[in-house]
Amino acid sequence: MASSGEEYLVNRNKKIERRKKILTWVSMVSFVGSGFFAIVPTIQKAIENPSTQPVSAESSLKQQEQGYKLVLQREPENKTALEGLVKIRLESQNFKGAVEPLEKLVKLNPERQDYKVLLEKLQKQISNSSKQ
Repeated sequence: MASSGEEYLVNRNKKIERRKKILTWVSMVSFVGSGFFAIVPTIQKAIENPSTQPVSAESSLKQQEQGYKLVLQREPENKTALEGLVKIRLESQNFKGAVEPLEKLVKLNPERQDYKVLLEKLQKQISNSSKQ
C-alpha cells in the first residue's frame, strides 16, 4: 500500500507541475498579446499621420515672445516673463525691443548689477548703430 500512496503523490505532483507550466505559458502569451495590442494602434497612427514639418527657430522665438507678452499683460511685473522676453529679443537681435523690459527689470531689482550692465551695453550698442 505504501507504494500506491507514493505513486499517487508522484502523479499528483506531475499534474501540479504540468498545470503550473500551462498557466505560466498562458500568462506569458497574455502579457505579450496585451502589449502587442497596445503598441500596434500607436504604430499605425504614427504611420498614417506623419509628424508635421519641423518648426523654424525664428517662428519658435516669435511664439515664445508672444507667450511672454501674454503673461506680462496679466502680470506686468512678472520677473520671469520679463527675463524671458529680454532673452528672446536678444536672441532674435531685437536690441531696441529688449531695452524696455530690461529697464523694468532694473527698476524691480535695483540690487542686480547684471541687469544694469546689460542695459548700459544695449543702450551703447543702439546708440552706436544709430550713428552709423
